[in-house]
Amino acid sequence: MKKRIALVLTLMFTLTAFAAFVEASEATKAAAPSKTLVVYFSATGSTERIAHMIAAETEADVFVITPEEPYTDADLNWTDSNSRVVFEHENPEAQNEVALTEITPENWENYDTVYIGYPIWWGIAAWPVNQFVTGNDFTGKAVIPFCTSASSGLGQSGELLAEAAGTGAWLEGARFSYGTEEADVQEWVRGLTDAVAQAINAQKAQEE
Repeated sequence: MKKRIALVLTLMFTLTAFAAFVEASEATKAAAPSKTLVVYFSATGSTERIAHMIAAETEADVFVITPEEPYTDADLNWTDSNSRVVFEHENPEAQNEVALTEITPENWENYDTVYIGYPIWWGIAAWPVNQFVTGNDFTGKAVIPFCTSASSGLGQSGELLAEAAGTGAWLEGARFSYGTEEADVQEWVRGLTDAVAQAINAQKAQEE
């Protein structure tokens, strides 16, 4: 009888300990900060849609590039020669003066992979992204640009941003349309796994 009681108590203790271990493991996993960040500026919602698909696939944190003076529909009317975007396009110095509400994301130093999304304006990255890129140090990070547009491709937008940043390992990006399916975004992200890992390792090697 005593042996049975001892066996039952031992079993109960084991199960309790195992349950506590599982709970602690899940809590630790949930509390572990992401090392991937998806950054984006979206004018009409197209880039935002793709950005959240990427964030869902990579379990990434998200940072929104927000101009202090938001762009209105009238501001974005590129067919109006007096609109804000037309003025900024024709006056490049104004493009780098688009102030942001915040430039550096919280815990920036913890991320080793950064996706940067933007719409294409006149063949280049929408310029509110400029301040973010020039205002942060990308050392030790793999950076993947992505853009949205009705017809224009990625072009040299990623290369120009990499040049402006001056730091980080910038990979070739991709262009998406508003109608891009989530499965296509997931496939693209999964196809970057090896390239991202190699870029991060190369960055770490340079730091040593």
